[in-house]
Amino acid sequence: MFDTVLVANRGEIAVRVIRTLRSLGVRSVAVFSDADADARHVREADTAVRIGPAPAAESYLSAERLLEAAARTGAQAVHPGYGFLAENAAFARACADAGLVFIGPPADAISLMGDKIRAKETVKTAGVPVVPGGRDPELADAARELGAPVLLKPSAGGGGKGMRLVRDLSVLEEEIAAARREARASFGDDTLLVERWVDRPRHIEIQVLADGHGNVVHLGERECSLQRRHQKIIEEAPSVLLDESTRASMGEAAVQAALSCGYRGAGTVEFIVPGNDPSSYYFMEMNTRLQVEHPVTELVTGLDLVEWQLRVAAGERLDFGQDDVRLTGHAVEARICAETVSIKEGARGFLPSGGTVLKLREPQGDGIRTDSGLSEGTEVGSLYDPMLSKVIAYGPDRATALRKLRAALAETVTLGVQTNAGFLRRLLAHPAVVAGELDTGLVERVVDDLVATDVPDEVYEAAAAVRHQALRPKGEGWTDPFSVPSGWRLGGTPRPASFPLRVQDPVEYTPRGAATVTDDDVSVTLDGVRHTFQRAADWLGRDGDAWHVRDHDPVAASLTGAAHAGADSLTAPMPGTVTVVKVAVGDEVSAGQSLLVVEAMKMEHVISAPHAGTVAELDVTPGSTVAMDQVLAVITPVEED
Repeated sequence: MFDTVLVANRGEIAVRVIRTLRSLGVRSVAVFSDADADARHVREADTAVRIGPAPAAESYLSAERLLEAAARTGAQAVHPGYGFLAENAAFARACADAGLVFIGPPADAISLMGDKIRAKETVKTAGVPVVPGGRDPELADAARELGAPVLLKPSAGGGGKGMRLVRDLSVLEEEIAAARREARASFGDDTLLVERWVDRPRHIEIQVLADGHGNVVHLGERECSLQRRHQKIIEEAPSVLLDESTRASMGEAAVQAALSCGYRGAGTVEFIVPGNDPSSYYFMEMNTRLQVEHPVTELVTGLDLVEWQLRVAAGERLDFGQDDVRLTGHAVEARICAETVSIKEGARGFLPSGGTVLKLREPQGDGIRTDSGLSEGTEVGSLYDPMLSKVIAYGPDRATALRKLRAALAETVTLGVQTNAGFLRRLLAHPAVVAGELDTGLVERVVDDLVATDVPDEVYEAAAAVRHQALRPKGEGWTDPFSVPSGWRLGGTPRPASFPLRVQDPVEYTPRGAATVTDDDVSVTLDGVRHTFQRAADWLGRDGDAWHVRDHDPVAASLTGAAHAGADSLTAPMPGTVTVVKVAVGDEVSAGQSLLVVEAMKMEHVISAPHAGTVAELDVTPGSTVAMDQVLAVITPVEED
């Protein structure tokens, strides 16, 4: 076993790897960018090395700086985690050239399986069924031959980045261009492939583990069908769809895929499965790394996958065979992401968020595991992936695991940064999810039922109570009656205090219930029902949801609006970088026309014209860094006759 391992990653995965290193008595070396100088993974490692400025290209994606950090600290091996350079064959080779062990598969296997086109051809030769499709340079012709709907996918990477579902071939060229742009930004390679789309598919993957002595086993499956924008948000093991025969068949196909590329270490073979015919499964891709969702497999098998990655990399043999693998109980994982969640017209929808973690409460207890990179004071920005943590629940059966996870998400508090915890809790209670009737499009179909369109009255009641208490005089002695928020008026009937507040839309709220306010929480009783919220500064949290309640000055708002009377200011829906500007000042635009593209956390958001008009102001250029709510452009509407 190694003495010292450098963890070439950040956030929750770095913390996760460090935990296993500590349990094995192996010294851990963390790396950090300037943005992560005080991050949790830095504090938990035995030692840490600064590797550069905040942009990933100058720090976490710099092989040279990572190898230098390994040399300075005496590391014998490098664990890449997932993301960043985890599936970069050149980095794996560079580690070997520097005399370091890359804790992952051979570079040739990474290269082969990282090219989805070659990967499909290789596993097909090994007898693994694949989805019909085509590739560059005949991509558009292949798509038209397959017929809509088709799925565009980057050849060089996964994780849903750059994937586009095309149901109308009249917009095929535009979708191809967008997919290429995203693929280039995410993987540095805009090569695409196209596959036939399977309607209402289920996404099921098989965990494999291979040593360097020719032994390969599978550790059962994970169901990953609950997704948004092709990004997994809930995963579980095992899948309710598979019977023992299908599980064995898919497992053997995954083993053959691993053998076909000379695999070593922990990897995942992903399949698309028609929900009405589980026996007709198709290979999608192989992820040559540890997966985000690996904890659910660990909980049902009792194996530490990071430990086995280390043991295999150190040259050890697997000390168990396929017949020794047993799946016991059920585990479900929820990914907590920095994300605003709203479907109210004009609100932010599902977009990356950011801020400072002011208050953090992460669930623990019987059957609950939290993998997290957060701590109070953590700055969540737009430079890195939006996933902050994972909450995993284990139980003797699926119903118990779901119930425990819903309760754990209700206990999750991350004030200062908007997250999707409350949304995931409601998703897990949806009848289709409870019944196990899943597919990759389910979340998009039911999203309207899971997101509140209005702010509950009790949120404003609690916010008003906090402000009311802040106005109360401090200390003893005489108090000016005009300074007490009692509504007292000279010679008149007391008038209740009211507070102009804003969460989504501005409101003038007059408290009408009883309240108790402490430094940590606030309880209000409204219409006979008591509601308790966690609080920190201007944030309130309950059941996984959080609200940023700000004071609203209607006079200031009216003065700001007067500067562009009759015009619409387009503002940044999230902190990020402007990547595309399609218009100039003076241009005439039509309603819905795409004007700008803002990217954050590797996700693009198109800014469109709200109506026909003229570009009166344009305050950004490609490459501009923007803050949330920053004005990007002003569109003066066309005057009607």
